[in-house]
Amino acid sequence: MAARGHGEGDMKTDELVSLLATGAEAVDARAPARRAALALAAGLLLAVAFTVGVLGLEPDLRRETGIPMFWVREVFCAALAVAGMIAVARLARPGRRLGAVPIGIAVPLVLMGLLAVLTVALAAPGLRLALLLGHTAAVCPLLIALVSLPLFAAFLAILRDMAPTRLRWAGAAAGAAAGAVGALVYTLHCPELAAPFLAVWYVLGMAIPTCAGALLGPRLLRW
Repeated sequence: MAARGHGEGDMKTDELVSLLATGAEAVDARAPARRAALALAAGLLLAVAFTVGVLGLEPDLRRETGIPMFWVREVFCAALAVAGMIAVARLARPGRRLGAVPIGIAVPLVLMGLLAVLTVALAAPGLRLALLLGHTAAVCPLLIALVSLPLFAAFLAILRDMAPTRLRWAGAAAGAAAGAVGALVYTLHCPELAAPFLAVWYVLGMAIPTCAGALLGPRLLRW
């Protein structure tokens, strides 16, 4: 009798496993990547729409593309954007380390700082303040932060869809990535090309969402 009961139990267990397996739906491993791409595309579209539609394109943008400092500015923002997005990707999963990401962030900042110091040192004394302040120092950091807002929301959505454990660092990474991509988009409107301006006001504009992410990360990314 005991043997028969044991056999019936095994049969019922096998039937239950078979039933659950039959009714289970296959998990799409690529779904998180698709959702991340959609979120980032939506954030980028909104950032570009705000820059072009509200702030307006820089009238001399085509002429500026022939100036070497235009491309220095673009590469500077793009390098920080790539490093920020790699940081988001790594901090989105538990147990992943940042690796060389801090170096990838530090190198563009240091190089731009050195270029800024060299530019000021070689400039005539009467031009140094103008190189630092440009024409838009009062609004540049705030506008970069505003442009980065939809991107910040997109990176936070990507992180919430994953499983970050270092929430403050993850929030800071989301803000840094959003600030750098936002600064890159903002160059469509910005006329400033001087290295001292970029080293101070662009970096400050990127620092605003980075600090906001560090402060809000533990609250917004808790799971």
